[in-house]
Amino acid sequence: MNSSVFLSRLVFGLCAGLLISNAIHAEDLSASQRLNGANTRKAFAKTKQAAFASTVRLIRNGKLITHGTIVSKEGLLLTKASACVGAREAVLADGQSYPVRIRRRDEKTDLALLQIMAKDKSFEPVQWSSDILPKEGGWMVSADPKLKGLKVGVNSGTPRAIKREGGVIGVILGRDGNATGGIAIAEVVPRAAGATAGLKKGDVVTKVNGKSVKRREQVIELVGSHDPGDVVSIEVIRDERSFSYQVTLGHRSVTFEMFNRNLQMSGPVSKRKDNFPMIIQHDLPLPPEAMGGPVLDINGKAVGLNMARVDRVTTYALTAKVAQESLKTLNR
Repeated sequence: MNSSVFLSRLVFGLCAGLLISNAIHAEDLSASQRLNGANTRKAFAKTKQAAFASTVRLIRNGKLITHGTIVSKEGLLLTKASACVGAREAVLADGQSYPVRIRRRDEKTDLALLQIMAKDKSFEPVQWSSDILPKEGGWMVSADPKLKGLKVGVNSGTPRAIKREGGVIGVILGRDGNATGGIAIAEVVPRAAGATAGLKKGDVVTKVNGKSVKRREQVIELVGSHDPGDVVSIEVIRDERSFSYQVTLGHRSVTFEMFNRNLQMSGPVSKRKDNFPMIIQHDLPLPPEAMGGPVLDINGKAVGLNMARVDRVTTYALTAKVAQESLKTLNR
């Protein structure tokens, strides 16, 4: 063994030994240094107070359906419009409950403006952050579903617009082209729109709303130009015979959930997860029922409103700027 090889191995062995001998174990940390330690709790004290003061639980038939964000001393609330239908009362962190009524909805942002019905009561509105978007990796904090603790995570993606998904038939498309005479259906999602209408595995799609198709992209584009709930005519060839079906389109996220392993592990997700003008992405573990509340920075300022649980590690929040602009429109 030459000297250079010997020295390299010696240095490697010494470094490895030092790493092992200096390894820090969880039990070596004092209580104040742990995730739930005194120093950590102290760092989030201001944020915790702000989150509890400005977040409410919206209740229907005794059950939580979504969170809301207090945006005025008079008790105006912003919340997720598609999730707040039928809300009857707002419950604060201290347990006080008040009736609510809806004032207006904004389809573009999926926000709704509600009014807490409480005479001679002054509420603590959320404090918005500046127009500067939070940096990736920065702390993000929200109240938990019961308004008893905090959920803490980080900004995990680039701020961006989320495009509209459009409706789906509920099939997996296979081979296409002149050889097949259209686009073969490789799989039909059980109980989805296509299966309900009568489409079957092996059918060859030839027309969508009367327009001839030969490529998958054509079917995706024509179907995707319609919204969930719209009816689309699908013509197919089956056993050398032509059939026409009227398909009421479904939601993409609901339809294909069973084909996505990550979504299977995620548990329930928000029904509307698309078509937002500008979002912040974070990884707070919040259920769909905790959407509509504020997501705060380490200083207790709201950087956005939680709007969609996408999967087990992804939540979309409308930016503070978009939320405030929508509030102005809704409060006219």
